[in-house]
Amino acid sequence: MRVYDCIKKKRDGGKLSAAEIEHIVTGAANESIPDYQLAAFLMAVYIRGMDDEETGDYTRAMMHSGDVFDLSAIDPKTVDKHSTGGVGDKISLILAPSVAAGGAIVPMMSGRGLGHTGGTLDKLEAIPGYRVGLSSEEFMEALKKIGVAIIGQTGRLAPADKKLYALRDVTATISSIPLITGSIMGKKLAAGPASIVMDVKWGSGTFMRTVADARALAASLTAAAKHMGRSVTCYITDMNQPLGFMIGNMLEILEVIDCLHGRGPADIMELTRAQAGSMLVFAGKAKTYDEGCAIFDRVIADGSAFNKFCDMVAFQGGDAGYVRDPAKFRRAEKRIAVPAAADGYINTMDGTSIGISAIYLGGGREKSEDIIDHAVGIEIVKKCGDAVKKGETIAWMHANPASRLDEAMAKYQSAIDIKSKPPEKLPLIVEWMSST
Repeated sequence: MRVYDCIKKKRDGGKLSAAEIEHIVTGAANESIPDYQLAAFLMAVYIRGMDDEETGDYTRAMMHSGDVFDLSAIDPKTVDKHSTGGVGDKISLILAPSVAAGGAIVPMMSGRGLGHTGGTLDKLEAIPGYRVGLSSEEFMEALKKIGVAIIGQTGRLAPADKKLYALRDVTATISSIPLITGSIMGKKLAAGPASIVMDVKWGSGTFMRTVADARALAASLTAAAKHMGRSVTCYITDMNQPLGFMIGNMLEILEVIDCLHGRGPADIMELTRAQAGSMLVFAGKAKTYDEGCAIFDRVIADGSAFNKFCDMVAFQGGDAGYVRDPAKFRRAEKRIAVPAAADGYINTMDGTSIGISAIYLGGGREKSEDIIDHAVGIEIVKKCGDAVKKGETIAWMHANPASRLDEAMAKYQSAIDIKSKPPEKLPLIVEWMSST
C-alpha cells in the first residue's frame, strides 16, 4: 500500500478504507511516513472531509496507535469527561471527584494550556507536589483506591496524535472536524473509559465560534462513539464569556475549592451538576438524569466530593494541606483594578482577548516551552449584563514583577464591550445529543 495513492484518493474526493487509514496513522506513530506526506494527507482531509465511517475508522486507528488501558476488571462502566476548552473552564476539577464520590470510577486524561485557553494539568500543578505523570501501574492503583485520577497523556497513549497534532498546528488544518474528532476520541478512549460526556463549547472564548460549528462537532463525536461501540453524551454550551470569576491557575483552584464546598459561581455549579447527572447514569450509579443530579447535590452538601478531591491530590503527590487551608497558597505581589471605560452595561466579553490578557500576566503559554507563573491571573468583578459606571472596577489583575501588566490591562479592556442597554441573556446549555 502506497501513502501516495491514499493521499491522491482523498485529494480527489474518494473514500479511504479502514486499512488505508490505519496504514497512515500507524506510519505517523512509528515515523515511517515522512512529515511532508502526512501534511499532504491532513490538508486533503481538511479540504475534502471524511464521512462518519472514515472518521470512526480514523478514531479507532488513533486509539490503537499505542497502549490502550483495559479497565473492565476495575469496573465495566468507567466514565470520563472532555471539554473542547474555554477561558475559566475548571469544570473537570469539580466534576471528576464529585462523580467519584457518587461511586463511579473516573479515569480522566487531561491536557495543558496552549493558546488562550487554560489547561487542567497546569491548574492542578498550582498545588505543590501534584504529579500529573503517573505510571500505568500508579494510574490503575489510583482508580482502585480513590476511584479517580487526573493525569497527562503518557508517551505511549495515542502517540500518532502527538505527531499529527503538531503537524496540524503548523499546516492550518486544526479546525477540521474529522481530525478534531479522531484526536479527541482517540486519546480519550485509549485511557479506557466505557463512556464519555463531552462539553462542546461555542463562542468567543473557544475554537467553535458558532452554535452550528459546535453542533457539527458534537454530531461527529457522537457518530464516532457509536462506531466504536461506546456511549457518549455531548453538551453544547456557551463560552461567550469566561466561566466563573477566576482566570489563572492558582486562582482557579481557589474557585474549585469554593465549588466543592457548595459556594461556587452559579454558571459553574449549573454546568457541573448537569454533566455529573449524565456521568452517573452512564456509570450505573443513577437510574435517571434527575437522580444523578440529586447524587451530585448530596456529595457536595455532605463534603464527600471535597474529601475525594483531597484524596486524589494526596495520592498524586500533592500537598492536600493547601486544599484544606487555601491561605497557604502563594499570592501574586500586586492586585490592580481594571476600570470600566464608560457607563452602561457589559454586552460582550471576548474570551480570546481575556485569555491572552492572562497570558501577558504570565498565567499561560505563548510557546510550549514557556514557564507558567501559577500565582498570577484575573479576578472578574463584572460580567455580561452587569451595569457599570465609568471608572468602576470591572476586574482585578493579580500580577508579579515579570508580568506584562500594561499589555494585560489594555487587552482586557479591549475585550469588554459596554453599551447603553443590557444584552440578551444566552442559555448556558444550548442543547445536548447522545449516542444512546
